Amino acid sequence: MQLFFIHGSGCTGDVFSAQLRAFGNAYATTLPGHRGDPLDSASIGGYADAVAVELRERRCDVVLCGSSMGGAIALELGLRSDPHVRGVVMLGSGARLRVAPAVFESLERDFPAGARALAKMFFAQPSAERVDAAVEMMLGVGQAQTLLDFHACNAFDATERIADLKVPLLAITGADDVLTPPKFAHFLADRVPDAAARILPGAGHLAMIEQPAETNAALAQFVEQIGKPERIS
Repeated sequence: MQLFFIHGSGCTGDVFSAQLRAFGNAYATTLPGHRGDPLDSASIGGYADAVAVELRERRCDVVLCGSSMGGAIALELGLRSDPHVRGVVMLGSGARLRVAPAVFESLERDFPAGARALAKMFFAQPSAERVDAAVEMMLGVGQAQTLLDFHACNAFDATERIADLKVPLLAITGADDVLTPPKFAHFLADRVPDAAARILPGAGHLAMIEQPAETNAALAQFVEQIGKPERIS
């Protein structure tokens, strides 16, 4: 069984570098359109279709671990009862991902400045190094694709379906996440039959970057109930 990571809006699989180092057989996908080749349109369902193809090609059971938009994609695949999905981890995500109009306005008006303002909201402690890396990633993905991602998030709403999830779910959220605060994780834990919430102190929206050791420990504890991926550190 493999940990399979799915990134969020304006990002690539590179956001999971600490997890790929920690779990020997983990894999982080980069979604279509995110290597400088923007799509014509995007939706959570469409991204889930693309990931489902990857899962069939890889031919192994997985625990899907999605950050923000990636969490919505992981949840969608879990709700489809994809035969390869043994569990779902949502990192800074939720059953509904409404995006504030101000986010769209800032990204449309001045993309580099808007990306920097958004990147500062990703972290509880927005160091220059972390913010610069997040901005560079968004600029690499590009304005068109980043906006498509956020529109896909804004349209996503699985609140009426989450009780139908048949695999275990773990919702990990930073205590200082201002984009998807802890109430999002608690909502999932309260309504999904086999679900739990973990709130990480000292972490913001990208907890896997800001608190990698704590995130990895929570992942390891969760997957131990399902099947142990190889861990090398």
